[in-house]
Amino acid sequence: MRSFGTEGRVRPEHHYIVPRTEEIADFISRVKNGKYIVLFAPRQTGKTTLFRLALEALVAEDPTYFPIQLDFQTMHNAAPATFYQQLYYQINRQIKSVFQKRGEVPSEALTQFLENTTLTDHFSMEVFFENLKSFLDNDFRNHRLAPTKVVLLIDEFDGIPQTVVSDFLYSLRLIYLSDELLCPHSVGIVGVKSIAQLDYDRSVSPFNIQDEFRLPNFTLEQVQELLSQYTDEVGQPFAPEVISSIYKQTAGQPVLVNRLAQILTEALDIPKTEPITMAHFLKAHIQLVRGRNINIQHLTTNIRRDRRFEKILMNIMAYEESLDFNLRDPHIDELATYGVIAEDADGKCKLANPIYLYCILQAFKPTMNGLEREYFHEDNIEGFHAYLTTTGHIDMEQLLDNFRDFIARAGFKTLQVPDTPQESVGRHLLLTYLDLFARSVGGVLSFEVGTGRGRMDIFITHKGQKYIVETKIWRGNIRYQMGKKQLTAYLKLEREKQGYYVVFDHRRTPEPRVETETIEGIKLRSYVIPVVQEQPSSQ
Repeated sequence: MRSFGTEGRVRPEHHYIVPRTEEIADFISRVKNGKYIVLFAPRQTGKTTLFRLALEALVAEDPTYFPIQLDFQTMHNAAPATFYQQLYYQINRQIKSVFQKRGEVPSEALTQFLENTTLTDHFSMEVFFENLKSFLDNDFRNHRLAPTKVVLLIDEFDGIPQTVVSDFLYSLRLIYLSDELLCPHSVGIVGVKSIAQLDYDRSVSPFNIQDEFRLPNFTLEQVQELLSQYTDEVGQPFAPEVISSIYKQTAGQPVLVNRLAQILTEALDIPKTEPITMAHFLKAHIQLVRGRNINIQHLTTNIRRDRRFEKILMNIMAYEESLDFNLRDPHIDELATYGVIAEDADGKCKLANPIYLYCILQAFKPTMNGLEREYFHEDNIEGFHAYLTTTGHIDMEQLLDNFRDFIARAGFKTLQVPDTPQESVGRHLLLTYLDLFARSVGGVLSFEVGTGRGRMDIFITHKGQKYIVETKIWRGNIRYQMGKKQLTAYLKLEREKQGYYVVFDHRRTPEPRVETETIEGIKLRSYVIPVVQEQPSSQ
């Protein structure tokens, strides 16, 4: 039985897989046209899987194409001589592998050529490829095939040593532009960092011939297709709202989609005779965001490398205007490279998906904010359980009223929350408060897909009920009122009859408010909560 793949290359014989039919056809078309194709995207987005499946499809369609697949991930610190030695080793091994897959044996002439060849630099590489085509053509003619077309696929290209990258790319460019040098016919380069980001010699890129290939996240339809493969094979269905939630929480990010599906179909031990429900999904969501995961670990490690990343990410969440998705800004470029942010329809920055948002906030949130003892009034002996009704459901008004009172009790102490930008402190405290509450009463806190342009939609799911809290920063009364209408429209879309709106006011003379009103049949409880800006003078 196949499974959902999350470690390394995804293989159709072992894993459920999104066919990516359109993308594969696009890649094959570019190869046939002799393009030098580059695909740079965050790790675990399916880059290598796509290109290798495309090459397999191409060779099956036309056996005159000769694929040579290379990997530079272990070469970063190699000296130039070692790099070219390992390059030749990989090429030689791949040539033998291709012949073996074809059920053929290389000619004696080709074998002798390979045995007598040594690669020492980019010049010898150019000569090697020119001669290789002649020997391959002869072998192909012996098998009554047309002249061969070598396709070079280089994976983990950003592992190439800095000392060789410029000359290596110039040589590929020379071959591409030449009328005589016809090998390789096409080149595919796969990596995380783009060629422009590789600091080869601080000059103009020598590889301005590149044909950029974009690999989007899965669509909702592709997620449905992926999960249906499991259902068709095993017989266990996913509830429609589970499929929708997987897509919304991941925004179609391939490894997150597969990881959630993996948890649901393997880790939770759900009997195969039972459908996979939202109750199961919530458990899987908790396991993903709270457990160890290589993809999320890479994400949080990368964003902790520079404290400026936190300011940028918090600004994206705090301001409805957001930030321009300007890849000429090195920090925006780097966050996009890591897959943390993406470009929205207006050319602004947005968080890539709600799961990443949750993990980013957890990464930046202090382990202890120093205010935990201020959460409750002195006469509260039940803690968070005091905000459950007699039927065991959440009394959100009382819970948020207490949070408002907690901020007032804490006063200037909120300024002492460690390592937190001032405009983010209110949201950090609310997130910590609600997350701790949800864990205490057996609920789940998550974020919604619309988060990332000045708004943060917090979902608490508890005993089959959903509670939606939208938070913003005060940007004037007009935007405050507009926010109510936006939240109302969103609640209607979610078929919810009640929602909560929390706005943090960081002005020196704030105007606290608590309002309960009904808008278009939706009950809305709104809070404007002042956040102290400076410690009172001791004089």
